[in-house]
Amino acid sequence: MCQALIEQVTALATEHEAAAVEKVMVKLGPLSGVEATLLQRAYPVACAGTIAESSELIIESATIKVFCNTCGQESEATANRLLCGVCGDWRTRLVNGDEMLLTSVSMMTDSQTQNEPKLN
Repeated sequence: MCQALIEQVTALATEHEAAAVEKVMVKLGPLSGVEATLLQRAYPVACAGTIAESSELIIESATIKVFCNTCGQESEATANRLLCGVCGDWRTRLVNGDEMLLTSVSMMTDSQTQNEPKLN
């Protein structure tokens, strides 16, 4: 999963002719099957030797939301209780909470890296 994320970030950086990637932001749902702490630990290993090597991974948690087939309302739910928060019915459809989305990538161009002050 982390390797696929780095491939997507690398492709975006290449497309935008970036010299380096500074930050990668991901939205992670509790039902995504991806453990945030493991993703955070695997990230530096996966991006070693790539344009994203020194980048920071920021993980934003997504909430679980369901749509109720009975009352037609959308509400928040918990992982083990996908019930409608309005009427309490169990006939719901998951709307949000199972995703892992790349939401933002901050990149530097060649001109930005050339203008950085040199540390001795």
